[in-house]
Amino acid sequence: MAMKSARGLNLGLSSHRPIPGRSITVKAAPRTSSVVAHAAMKALIFDCDGVILESEDLHRRAYNATFKHFKVKCGGVQGYVDWDESFYDMLQNTVGGGKPKMRWYFKRNGWPASIVLDGRVPANEAEEALLIDTLQDWKTDKYQQMIGSGEVEPRPGVLRLMDEARAAGLKLAVCSAATKSSVVFTLKNLLGEGRFQGLDCFLAGDDVDKKKPDPKIYRVAAERLGVNPAECVVVEDSMIGLQAATGAGMRCIITYTPSTKSQAFPGAERIVCELGAYPAMVTVKELMDRRIVQDDRVNFDVTDAGIFFG
Repeated sequence: MAMKSARGLNLGLSSHRPIPGRSITVKAAPRTSSVVAHAAMKALIFDCDGVILESEDLHRRAYNATFKHFKVKCGGVQGYVDWDESFYDMLQNTVGGGKPKMRWYFKRNGWPASIVLDGRVPANEAEEALLIDTLQDWKTDKYQQMIGSGEVEPRPGVLRLMDEARAAGLKLAVCSAATKSSVVFTLKNLLGEGRFQGLDCFLAGDDVDKKKPDPKIYRVAAERLGVNPAECVVVEDSMIGLQAATGAGMRCIITYTPSTKSQAFPGAERIVCELGAYPAMVTVKELMDRRIVQDDRVNFDVTDAGIFFG
């Protein structure tokens, strides 16, 4: 019996005739879908952090440098606050946006003493806001220094897919939970001035009053692009982003990162490790044709008897 091992589920939704004498058995976890009814694709929208660049560790290092610089120390934590990789993975997949991350942490571990307030903890909400704003501003500057060093490149396939979208006449946008100054700096450095100026819309965390997984940022993007949400395809990297996109009524594909690979991603149209360079994993033509459902994390065997998923 012939057997072929493969990796990745990639089903073209075409009208191939069945092979006589063969059956296909599919054993896979059920996938729910919140993808809306078919509509012609008119816009492609990218998240920034984790999608355009793998930024999680850069952000984590920038936060830790900030905590050390301002001598941020919570009562129940020994030494200055320091987020290790496993904790930051959890935090990244739980809370959207930089300021909300710090608020979430401080509310659970106690508001910290720091040199921002001359070595004492915040006494009221105004001082809490001052602390968060000061830390976030310094962290953003530190992060931008890392981006501007030239050591960071876009994830594979991002620039290609953007160029394909523009050539196909699609609207192009970026929606990020990060601060606007950080998003602008990152996009100009990684996309180049030409691609950045060519965006039809970009929104940052400062532009909306609700963070992902709330769908507001994507709903606002659709309004500014002048398209129906059902006509948009979003590229995201996490469950938080997926929930925001599908909650807005948009299609969504996932390019997961090491910290989000194990997430289920119910409702995602495609789940891949990257958009791909050559040969391309994801193309604008495929997205416009809606031909492919894919999850490259799925292992399966092809035999004379059928396809068996493990």
